[in-house]
Amino acid sequence: MAKVQKGQETAKVSIGRLIGVVVPVGALRGEQSIGVGEFPDLVEFGDLCVKMGVSLIQILPVNDTGYESSPYGSLTAFALNPLFLRIGDLSEAAGFTEQLAALKKEFDGATRFPYYKILRAKMDLLRAIYEKAKPVVSAAWVEKNPWVKEYAVYRRLKELNEEKSWKNWKTHRTVTPEDIQILWKDPKQEKDHLFWAWLQEALDTQFSQAAKALNKAGILLEGDLPILMNEDSCDVWAHPEFFYPNLSAGAPPDMYNANGQNWGFPTYNWTAQAKDDYSWWRLRLQTAEKYYNAYRIDHVLGFFRIWSGQRENNYDQSILGRYVPYTPVTKKDFDELHFDEARIRWLSQPHIPTGTVWDALKEMNDPGAISAEANRIFTQVLDRIGSEELWLFKKTIKGEKDITDLALHPAAANYLRWAWRNRLFLEYEKGKFFPVWFYRDSRAYQSLSGDEKNALEDLLKKRREESEKTWEAQGKKLLSILLESSSMLPCAEDLGAVPDCVPRVLTKLQILGLRVIRWHREWDKPGQPYYAFEDYPELSVCTPSVHDSSTLREWWDRELQEDQGGFSAFLGVPSLPKVYNPGTAKIILTKTAAAASRFRVFQVQDLLHLSTKWYAADPASERINVPGSANDFNWTYRLPASIKEIGKDEALINSVKELAAVGPKKKK
Repeated sequence: MAKVQKGQETAKVSIGRLIGVVVPVGALRGEQSIGVGEFPDLVEFGDLCVKMGVSLIQILPVNDTGYESSPYGSLTAFALNPLFLRIGDLSEAAGFTEQLAALKKEFDGATRFPYYKILRAKMDLLRAIYEKAKPVVSAAWVEKNPWVKEYAVYRRLKELNEEKSWKNWKTHRTVTPEDIQILWKDPKQEKDHLFWAWLQEALDTQFSQAAKALNKAGILLEGDLPILMNEDSCDVWAHPEFFYPNLSAGAPPDMYNANGQNWGFPTYNWTAQAKDDYSWWRLRLQTAEKYYNAYRIDHVLGFFRIWSGQRENNYDQSILGRYVPYTPVTKKDFDELHFDEARIRWLSQPHIPTGTVWDALKEMNDPGAISAEANRIFTQVLDRIGSEELWLFKKTIKGEKDITDLALHPAAANYLRWAWRNRLFLEYEKGKFFPVWFYRDSRAYQSLSGDEKNALEDLLKKRREESEKTWEAQGKKLLSILLESSSMLPCAEDLGAVPDCVPRVLTKLQILGLRVIRWHREWDKPGQPYYAFEDYPELSVCTPSVHDSSTLREWWDRELQEDQGGFSAFLGVPSLPKVYNPGTAKIILTKTAAAASRFRVFQVQDLLHLSTKWYAADPASERINVPGSANDFNWTYRLPASIKEIGKDEALINSVKELAAVGPKKKK
């Protein structure tokens, strides 16, 4: 067990090698919770962890996301989600026993919790309690938590505007700090503002009490801080100077997302934040430290450089994004390569041969329709270059969304969207160029001579090396700010296309990285072998699955079928059964527990698979999230039974105990 020093508002911890479990707060089934996990349930779950020898509980973000179930789409960096409030523990709720019982009866039986319905029901009841009890909000608490003023004003205005984004409000789309203070003090709105402050004080009290109880029991609590903020958030609304609203963050193309990812979140204006001594980030860390002993730095790569696209260009795909910061290719560079204006245009703007348009329309199989569609394209979408059989997109076409909005035949639209991406460079600002992700596949690159390609590759290599130095300096600076702002242990989520500077900085700053077994492989070697567990760095968190992946069981049964033998051989146990069972689970988890990583952390579902009692009929139903999909399934996972019932499974408890006792495997 980790040793926790008592008697301080923020527990100071001495953290060594340990076993942890990842569980969303909403997944917990406590004896008193209403259809969804609540902060006090962490205490009950902590008691179970003590029995199992688990020393750390890692949770997903718990900030207020409004009526959006994703915990990574927060409306605020500071306020907590009312979904996790135990209403029955409020003194003001004494006269609402029947209503609470009715809600519990309505929602407790669901396999996954209906996020919107439960939150709506809870908020309606909380409003009724507030109206009847007329509670007094602690002025001292408000002064200690000054962010609650702008949050309360934002939430009242958002509710007044039918939960629309602040960009679509009737009034107050742009505000100053003085405006917010005036709104907060408006006596006509005081009642509504204090409702939101009352909720946050109650949530803070319950979460703080739960965190202290866990520490007292020897359990560390690890939080999750999403790096980015929702565009529709209190923070972007109240502090636009800290963000670049015209840039949308995402991730470049990879083996799972051929067009990359566009998250729709604005990126940070680090220059503006530096002028304010990063006060927003410092306050965010200090607020989190009230509850957590450690924290997961979501998408740590974003502190070094972040993949971004221009919003004004109707950025709906990230394939034409760019890294920010990046040392650009400039007009001077092109001059040195002896590329004139026409050549620069050829490299940076898609050029479309006439014949390719007609070829793309052949599948329409109707000469008249083909001719009409081609005429639309050549008059509404493209401009001819002189008398050549070559065309450019019109200036009115700013991105793929503009092409889609024309409602062309699918064959035409698909071709034009592909053509829009077919360029070597993206000119993101006048005279500043970034090589697109698949630039070697572009028509422009293929047209270059061998010498020209070599010269261009040398230039891009130089720019990459220059950018790496910038990324390293920025990442070291920003992460150092985080470290000096709190005493929590940082754990970085460093997945994706990781530049070489990232592990260097993380190691220098003693920040734990993340190693997901299925992805921690030597990808550039034949057979792409898995890294041996004894070779995992001590400064790391080892895990077999994450909230965005399948569980171990689903991975084994459905995704690894063709390579089960290879993974079994890697484990040194070649006879594992083809269908996942507790025996398979025990072998894989035991091997994982022997990794050299300081933390070995398991999704709660993977631990539950050590017992046949908790297997769902469909393993896919046990996932937390399926990336790239938006539905009522994501983020609504619940434990298959109450914490109390699971605590009766002695076989499960003993199996997890054995994992906690596993020592690191020695290097040969």
